Amino acid sequence: MEKLPPLNAMRVFEVAARAGSFTLAATELGVSSAAISQQVRNLEDWFGKQLFVRNGNRITLTDAGHAIYPQTARALGEIAAVGRRMLEGGLRTRLVVSVPFSLAELWLAPRLAQLLDGFPQMAIDVRVEDDPVDVVRQNIDLRISYGDYHYPALKMVRLVHDDVLPVASPEFWQRHGNGSAGLADVHESHFIHTNWGPNYASHPSWADWFAAAGGNRAPDPSHGRRVGLSSLAIGAARLGLGIALGQRIMAGADLEAGRLIALSSVSVRLGQPYCAFMLPAKAERADIAGLVALLNKTAPSALEPRAPSDRI
Repeated sequence: MEKLPPLNAMRVFEVAARAGSFTLAATELGVSSAAISQQVRNLEDWFGKQLFVRNGNRITLTDAGHAIYPQTARALGEIAAVGRRMLEGGLRTRLVVSVPFSLAELWLAPRLAQLLDGFPQMAIDVRVEDDPVDVVRQNIDLRISYGDYHYPALKMVRLVHDDVLPVASPEFWQRHGNGSAGLADVHESHFIHTNWGPNYASHPSWADWFAAAGGNRAPDPSHGRRVGLSSLAIGAARLGLGIALGQRIMAGADLEAGRLIALSSVSVRLGQPYCAFMLPAKAERADIAGLVALLNKTAPSALEPRAPSDRI
């Protein structure tokens, strides 16, 4: 058998690298900071490489540390998964899915319903939370995130790179639309604006949409309706509260059912794709692979715009 590095020291290294602090790592592992420092020194002596740059109470990974961290985190996660499987024994499979707030109801829930057709006895735990999450410590089977950069140590599958297009209820457009004039002359109070929050800078605005459509209008959010989630923007449009820049994957069912209509075929792509992350050891599990496959599917017929006009 090949010579292994000291496994306890490897675990300490992974926790310290993830926490960015020997003090926080000591708290997580229930030992002293001195014990953390000693284990890291043992590992550095074993490799003959410095793994951290120490700057007071702060630590950062060296190039050598960056080189070994992804494999270390992945290997420890797989060991933890083996332990959980052995301890759970004959317990039925529980699928733990972690998802951002906006995706939970309109995109994830219908696909979980499809998954249960094939796994009717499955227990499902849906956790709605923002990035980052600790997939290993929280025993998460599948994390769905906006962007492909959150979890470099995990297996990643790109799901969909969504776009937005203007949608409204048929009744709203009948009352407030401008016929063949399109969206250029719609009153500012009729636009629904999504506040994506301080962590996001790549989501398109109404100004971006008008620019893509060949115009230069920039509706003022202070004069319209504002919501804090893209799923709420879809819901507000469905209720006749205005015109939303609806995400295509979330608006699909409402467009198909006629509860919403697309007011133009012009769309603007989001800055990042949605991606699924999982421990490599879990990637082939039937329920996880089945859900990833469902999340990869689209229904083009449901997403075709039913526009009264493509003019802006």
